[in-house]
Amino acid sequence: MIRLKIAGMTCDACATHIREALEKTSGVCSASVSWSQGRADIDADAHVSAGILTDAITNLGYRVLDHDAPAKASTQSDEAMGWRSMGLSRKRTGPPPQVAVIGSGGAAMAAALKAVERGARVTLIERGTIGGTCVNVGCVPSKIMIRAAHIAQLRRESPFDDGLPPTPPTILRDRLLGQQRARVDELRQAKYEGILDGNPSITVLQGSARFRDAHRLVVRLNAGGERDVMFDRCLIATGARPAIPPIPGLSDTPYWTSAEALASDTIPSRLAVIGSSAVAVELAQAFARLGSQVTILARHTLFFHDDPAIGEALTAVFRAEGINVLEHTEASRVSYAQGVFTLAAAHGEVRADQLLVATGRTPNTDGLALDAAGIAVSAGSAVAIDNRMCTSVPHIYAAGDCTDQPQFVYVAAAAGTRAAINMTDGDATLDLDTMPVVVFTDPQVATVGYSEARARDAGIDTDSRVLTLDKVPRALVNFDTRGFVKLVAEAATGRLIGVQAVTPEAGELIQAAALAIRSRMTVQELGDQLFPYLTMVESLKLAAQTFSKDVTQLSCCAG
Repeated sequence: MIRLKIAGMTCDACATHIREALEKTSGVCSASVSWSQGRADIDADAHVSAGILTDAITNLGYRVLDHDAPAKASTQSDEAMGWRSMGLSRKRTGPPPQVAVIGSGGAAMAAALKAVERGARVTLIERGTIGGTCVNVGCVPSKIMIRAAHIAQLRRESPFDDGLPPTPPTILRDRLLGQQRARVDELRQAKYEGILDGNPSITVLQGSARFRDAHRLVVRLNAGGERDVMFDRCLIATGARPAIPPIPGLSDTPYWTSAEALASDTIPSRLAVIGSSAVAVELAQAFARLGSQVTILARHTLFFHDDPAIGEALTAVFRAEGINVLEHTEASRVSYAQGVFTLAAAHGEVRADQLLVATGRTPNTDGLALDAAGIAVSAGSAVAIDNRMCTSVPHIYAAGDCTDQPQFVYVAAAAGTRAAINMTDGDATLDLDTMPVVVFTDPQVATVGYSEARARDAGIDTDSRVLTLDKVPRALVNFDTRGFVKLVAEAATGRLIGVQAVTPEAGELIQAAALAIRSRMTVQELGDQLFPYLTMVESLKLAAQTFSKDVTQLSCCAG
């Protein structure tokens, strides 16, 4: 007879679940489980170990205690559960810690894998499609569509039309969409579903989670019924959804968010876009290049939070491509009749066959019953966290778009990894001082570090230079000199503290800028580095050299 002490049972149903799981285990003859006494007595063959039985129980979300440990579910200390604080080389003397992860996107997956790597057992809970926003309805499908639109534009028009006569393309949207969906499915299987299926230390529950208290989740299973999940540590990584502005009449119309836009098998003749930041401008340009007549309604200007030169440059590009950019324009009412959207604005009406609303994202925290666990939220219902991703409850963490962190999947994944380290007795923080940002328009927008305005607000005196692309050899040989590179330096030291770029493939040069800032390089040191000739990243070197010389007087590849 094997006797195990179990924490986390709250009723007869819990005991029944455990008994059934034990009796399904090979070699177990019978099991008797008492939730009130917190124990299980198992009659099993000699080859059945306590470890096998423990796995059967912990897979259900309960905890098996050492024989010397007190059978307390919610108040038991880390020391009693066999935790030993050993930093990144933590050693465990008892059963593996139980980590619950709510969500399955970038933050959730990174956390689950790191927690398992560090000896935990993970229960991952997902109410919808495995993989979260990025792979399913965000980064991956949008970049596929944007790339297809870029190819369409090059076939229609390029700087080399005299020697390569253009051939306007026929847009077969249904086939492009099929290609997009196939790649999304492939990546979701390879990077999410397949990894989860192949990891025996991760149990996936399909359902909606809410907190019952600070150590228990209730999961309403998609297949029916509910299950309690006990945890030692928990990560909230539920992401965000499109924020919908309270415009009168909007809710009564069949408007698109980015998800519907990316999934559409048709290209509307006329598309109106409400919004002015990354998602709005990326999709506006993509639809325009695929054949839509696009109008953007920007409450301020494009990218009004960034250096004004960025919005000015991109607005000029868009207008040159035939995109109607209405600055300082808000829709006061939206109506829909006979297949046409009508947007009322101060300067007249805008009519369109489809309307895309891209005005930011709001955290998915409603329905989690955060108050039941004592978890504090910040403005906008985001989960409040510190730089260790810890919430107001010491053993509950959060990461990604459901917090007030910048909403980028690489930030979410980095935060999830660090949260997992901290959940398993490590100590890790996330430094966002040199976080690069890329917007996938054409030309691309990329930034890192301080803009002049942000530096001024921080009390930093700056010296800056702007290099237009007609000074960059790569841009000249491409016959495409749209855009600029701007360097912001600390005036007193010459240290590089910020870069803003609007160039083709700006995303491919911004990481070099981020590394230069992190290395505390001066613009003089950056200008002295070796850069390969006829690359766009060479624009960083040239921009740095403008602090001390006239680059128009240099030979092509002057050092």
